[in-house]
Amino acid sequence: MRYSASEKLEIIRLVEQSSLPVRATLEKLGIPRATFYRWYDAYQQGGPEALADRPSRPSRVWNRLPTAIREQIVALALEQPELSPRELAVRFTDEQRSFVSEATVYRLLKAHDLITSPAYIVVKAADEFRDKTTASNQLWQTDFTYLKVVGWGWYYLSTVLDDFSRFIVAWKLCATMQASDVTATLDLALSAAGLDQVQVVHRPRLLTDNGSSYVAGDLADWLGSRGMTHIRGAPRHPQTQGKIERWHQTLKNRILLEHAYLPGELEARVGAFVEHYNHVRAHESLNNLTPADVYFGRGEAILRERERIKRQTLTDRRLRHHAQAA
Repeated sequence: MRYSASEKLEIIRLVEQSSLPVRATLEKLGIPRATFYRWYDAYQQGGPEALADRPSRPSRVWNRLPTAIREQIVALALEQPELSPRELAVRFTDEQRSFVSEATVYRLLKAHDLITSPAYIVVKAADEFRDKTTASNQLWQTDFTYLKVVGWGWYYLSTVLDDFSRFIVAWKLCATMQASDVTATLDLALSAAGLDQVQVVHRPRLLTDNGSSYVAGDLADWLGSRGMTHIRGAPRHPQTQGKIERWHQTLKNRILLEHAYLPGELEARVGAFVEHYNHVRAHESLNNLTPADVYFGRGEAILRERERIKRQTLTDRRLRHHAQAA
């Protein structure tokens, strides 16, 4: 049972004025001796005001974000509303060199009514690819997706995605989905990866579905001439190519918000988003690194630097808290 400060003071007065011993008086009142003497010590040192219950949590939280930083985060959220709390936290940590967690950003934006429901539903694959990659250019995934140009009809985006880093190695907007379109995209990928000029022990393996362009003999001949192994997913199981399927969903959620009226307009939008996706967008499954960070091998250095920033930020907040509390 909790007692108010006035009730504690009344109990102390009763004990002081009682003709019975302290132990007997407290037994009749149902107050443990340790509790009474704790109240009595506080009363003697600080008077009646010291009998008030102190809050269980400290009045000042040492890890609270300074007002200036909170304002910077809100300003960044208003400036770039397309960023999620996770992406905002990563962007702020990298650019301002001050750590802030995703949960803190979420609570801050929630308090300012800046959290909105997603414009799309995230669909997760049920299974994982069995033989996971351990480095870039071990396995490439490729597939087509449909994109419409108003007044022109359907175009087909052929993409080559690195399985380990999710980096878009190459892409090509095609009018058809033939084996020649696949090989043209792979030629771009080999050139972009620098694998068309050097001899390597193992060429990237290619993972595809069972579309007609991927089971064609022309593609098999082309892959054989370049020493590349071809892997095809199980029929009616798109989860095997889950990473490139997820890339298609992410792409369409962004570039199809407005209609394209010329093929060149659509191509420019795809190119701009590929650049953003590869070099700017922090990917949750990559520990909030960009695909380019992982593909080009600078991810570990970035993660170490973020950990250093986090430790330094927390140390600074502790010191600031102690200085204010002193």
